[in-house]
Amino acid sequence: MPELKTVGLFVVTALAEILGCYLPYLWLREGKSAWLLLPGALSLLAFVWLLSLHPTAAGRVYAAYGGVYIFMAILWLWTVDGIRPTTWDMVGSGVALTGMAIIMFAPRGP
Repeated sequence: MPELKTVGLFVVTALAEILGCYLPYLWLREGKSAWLLLPGALSLLAFVWLLSLHPTAAGRVYAAYGGVYIFMAILWLWTVDGIRPTTWDMVGSGVALTGMAIIMFAPRGP
């Protein structure tokens, strides 16, 4: 069950980061309200806090988190931007998630 908790925490962390970057993007590129910067900043603060909740070494967490971020960014591309991922997007996401699983869940010696 700790594996499920870890992956779930990675997913929430990735959503916080993506949202924290997407809202300023809407202001800068789409001409939306500058008020979007406030929830964007709060989302990035949540992202940093969520990364700190992982129970392993920071470098390992950052490396493994990258795999989940890739998957979530492709999912965002599909659900928010309305662009269907290519086969290669899906293969790349699968490779990234496999790398995350190896980094986070491989047996460790003393």
